[in-house]
Order: sequence, then C-alpha cells, then structure tokens
Amino acid sequence: MRLNALQRRRIANFRSNRRAFWSLWIFLALFLVTLCAEFVANDKPILVWFRGELKMPIFHFYSERDFGGEFATEAEYPSPEVRCLIRTGGLEACLDDPLGIYEEAASGKVDGEPIERGWMLWPPVPYAFDTINYDVVRAPSPPDRAHWLGTDDQTRDVLARVIYGFRISVLFALVVAAFSSVIGILAGAAQGYFGGWVDLFFQRIVEIWQNIPSLYIIIILSAIFVMNFTLLTLLIALFSWTSLVGVVRAEFLRARNFEYVRAARALGVNDTTIMFRHLLPNAMVATLTLLPFIITGAIGGLAALDFLGLGLPPSYPSLGELALQGKNNVTKPWLGLTAFFAFAVMLSLLVFIFEGVRDAFDPRKTFR
Repeated sequence: MRLNALQRRRIANFRSNRRAFWSLWIFLALFLVTLCAEFVANDKPILVWFRGELKMPIFHFYSERDFGGEFATEAEYPSPEVRCLIRTGGLEACLDDPLGIYEEAASGKVDGEPIERGWMLWPPVPYAFDTINYDVVRAPSPPDRAHWLGTDDQTRDVLARVIYGFRISVLFALVVAAFSSVIGILAGAAQGYFGGWVDLFFQRIVEIWQNIPSLYIIIILSAIFVMNFTLLTLLIALFSWTSLVGVVRAEFLRARNFEYVRAARALGVNDTTIMFRHLLPNAMVATLTLLPFIITGAIGGLAALDFLGLGLPPSYPSLGELALQGKNNVTKPWLGLTAFFAFAVMLSLLVFIFEGVRDAFDPRKTFR
C-alpha cells in the first residue's frame, strides 16, 4: 500500500521521537513474547518424539496410556514415570523404577536390549502460571536456578505468572480502550456536530453517567455474578467512554462552521461523511491525548480490583494478585518488587508510545 504525504509525515514525526520509537519496539517484543506465552512458560513440552511420531502436547490432549502408562488422564510430563516412558519408548519397567530405567536409557539400551529413544523439547520456563511445584519445601521460596523470580505462596512460578499476567493486562486494556473510544467518539461527534437539543440532551446523560460511582457498581455486580474477562471488560468500558466525549465534542463544535464544512454541505455531502472524513481527523489529536490515560487507567483498574479480590477469578494469572501477595509477605521482597517493576515497565512504555503518536498526529509538528 502506497502512503500519501500526510501519512509519511506522521511516520517521520513518530520516528524522530527516539524515546517513543524505541519504546514501541521494546513493547512489541515483550507483547509478542507474552502472546506466545504457551511456548515460553508451560509445564507441557512443545514437542514430543515418541515411537517415530511427533506430538505437540500444547495443542492436543495425550493421556498417559498414549505413552504406555496406566492412566487415561492427561500425562503429567514433569513426572519421572512419564519422562521415562517417553525416553524408553513406553517401556513398562518405567512404572516400577522410573529413575533407574531413565538413566539406563540414556545409553540407548535397557538390560542390553536396544530401545527406540524418545525426547521432549521444553519451553524456556518449564512452568505454567498455575503449576504447583510440590518439590518446594517452603513457600514463598526465593529466586533460584529452577525459579528465576522465586515462587508465590502456593509454590507457583512468579516469572510464569508475570508473563501470562502481562498478556492479560495489555489485552484487557486494549479492548477497553477500543470500546471506550468507539462509544466516546460517536457520542462526542454527534453532540458537537448537531448541537441544539441533541447536545443538551446527551450532555445531561453524560453528566449523570459520570457521577455514577463505578467502583461501587462493580463491587455490587461482583457479589451477584461470577466475574470473568468479558464481563469485567464490558463494565470497565461502560464507565470509561465519558472521558473522551468532552474533547471530541469541543473539536466538532469548533470545526463544524469552518468554510470547508459549509462548502461540503452546499455540495450535498451527507452528514456522516462530513463528520468522519473531514472533522474527525482534526479531533484525533485531542482524542489521542486522552487514549494513554484510558489504557493505563484500565490496567490500573484491573490491578486494583484484583488486589481487592473483586476482579478476575483466581484461575486467571493476575499482576494485581501478585501485588497482593507482596503486601501479605513483606519479608519476601521479590514478590512486591516483581509486581512493581512489571507495572512500571508496562505503563512507562505505553505512555512513551502514545506520546509519540500524539505528536505524530499533531499538525503543528513538523519533521526536520
């Protein structure tokens, strides 16, 4: 797709802001890693070679019987028995002496007989966000070679929970910002462009909606319904769109009587085209100015609700829940520090990125 002069100027303005440019690349790298969290932190191997067949436990269910075991439940790949079965090609002797047979199978033979050796390719972090390590004697445990950021009070790996929690926080914030922007821009554009009784009527609705105590509403609903990602996203978005109405309304009120708008009306251009093709680009700078506040506010709101125990269910990995564990275990500083630096890095990168985007869309900014 060929870019026009205006788009090239905006890209050049954004690239000239080195802080925003490098923040974008760092954030994209972190976000792509967390999007592929199942390949980075998981208690299931990425690939398994067993009896000449390649298996992918991340995407498919394999019972222990599929590897020559006894149970029809999903194979516990970290267990010595399953490791020995895969290593030896399903040798039944693994069920009696898994450690001994596993070491012997390293040579390619068991009791002098050759075996068809299998192997497993593990992720860099061999723990999922909900993996409980029963080998940990005391929880929370400090960082070590097995757990790079230590474990929480349930012996779950902190690094794995940060990776999955980062993904949920960013996706939650982006979805909330998208819904809030659509509703807020539509409401502000309609008020500013049409004015009159439309503006007066909707402005009263916005004022009433802004004064509704959103936190109390969410607390009440969390006591009635079981919170999940979709419901919590909808609730936060319903109380976030009003912040955009004022700036969009002001821009449309200012620009609706400009000469080019009057000329478009005289030529018979419909109101929708004038609003979203001619007026909305002029309101984008003010809109993008508030967008980072919506995103960071959504991340902070999710963390606060999780910290209070009113957010996502315990089955979800949550940075707010990690911060709560840091508060409850003040003598275990790795929990609180990990949550603090995760939020600090995430929010700082997002603010720097949107600062560059805002300047790129500002028509007063020129690239040298």
